[in-house]
Amino acid sequence: MAAPKDSKGDASAGVTLAEYESLAARQPSLTERLKPEERERVRRYGQERVFQRGETIFGQGQPHDGIAVIESGLIRSFYTSPTGREITLAYWFPGNFVGGPEVFGGGVHVWSAVAARRSTVTLLAGERLRELAREVPDLALGIIEALVFKAKCYSSLAQMLGTRSLTERLTQVLLHLVHTYGVAENGKIAIAASFTHAEIAGMIGSTRQWVTISLNRLQRAGILSQDRGVLVVLKPDHLGSINPLLRH
Repeated sequence: MAAPKDSKGDASAGVTLAEYESLAARQPSLTERLKPEERERVRRYGQERVFQRGETIFGQGQPHDGIAVIESGLIRSFYTSPTGREITLAYWFPGNFVGGPEVFGGGVHVWSAVAARRSTVTLLAGERLRELAREVPDLALGIIEALVFKAKCYSSLAQMLGTRSLTERLTQVLLHLVHTYGVAENGKIAIAASFTHAEIAGMIGSTRQWVTISLNRLQRAGILSQDRGVLVVLKPDHLGSINPLLRH
């Protein structure tokens, strides 16, 4: 997820929702540029599977073979440390794929992927994907573009975790959720996807307790409201300056 910053690298200085939206990028769909017959060819080469929420698509350390193209739903990729701590790497949408970087197979998975919502994916084994890449040039280009996007995404994540405070990370994630899932109405923005406090904590490398305390502070300050797991941002233009509120 891309993050805006000023010349001093302070995420709290001058960050507006409009500025963030101009910088935040969405990964292009792997198959949207393909002709209908080419999309059908990809599906014929693959195996369609449905995963319920919480089911594992592949696990860290398992043999790597091919990719999973997301047809519907939402997939979370994450890394688990030797001590068992998890950090969320990204959430992926329909049209994206999970299973890089060795898309044609080989080695083992360096992170895991699970269904964050009920999801349908097309599994493409490495050798079959290699054949398709040779036969469908636009698919090969799509794979390259997707890997470039993923590299940028993970680079931004590493920069955020390595250089930003917890409050700055939470600011970034809230802006990201607003941009990605936000539905505007009457000056408010509802995040039209339910994320638990534990899931948000996983995105920023924090604890559920810290996220709960911080969101409650923002609610008391009138910046957002929480109702049955749904966040509503009451003052979108204030998100870029919430850090002082979370330091108290």
